[in-house]
Amino acid sequence: MLTPEASVKSFYDFLKEKKIMGTKCKDCGEVYLPPRPLCPKCINSNLEWVEVEGKGKLVAFTSITVAPTHMINAGYSRENPYVFGVVKLDSGPSISGMILNVDAKKPENIAIGTPMTVEFVKRDDKVLIGFKPS
Repeated sequence: MLTPEASVKSFYDFLKEKKIMGTKCKDCGEVYLPPRPLCPKCINSNLEWVEVEGKGKLVAFTSITVAPTHMINAGYSRENPYVFGVVKLDSGPSISGMILNVDAKKPENIAIGTPMTVEFVKRDDKVLIGFKPS
């Protein structure tokens, strides 16, 4: 059994420490982000916490102009869009987050395959995952 429990809350608690933590199956070696209490490949709970390095490549993204309320409150809008994407980490798993330091008004200039490095973003009482070009 994992300590602390593999949950969304634990994942965000680790982010406050500026750590990306996933779960790794001790049987098959798969790493999961966000963490899971059960390996879907082996169907077992023989998992352990592992810290995952925040480097990888951009594999998908979108420029968002119609933002949810919490992003509108952070200053994003049709006139000030933001980019959200998926980064395939060098260690294997993929994770989504804001893509920072790119021009959201010109998404045609953002390239799939761009090397990315994690950037922890503090918003209200949470720390979220973002990525910036390396």
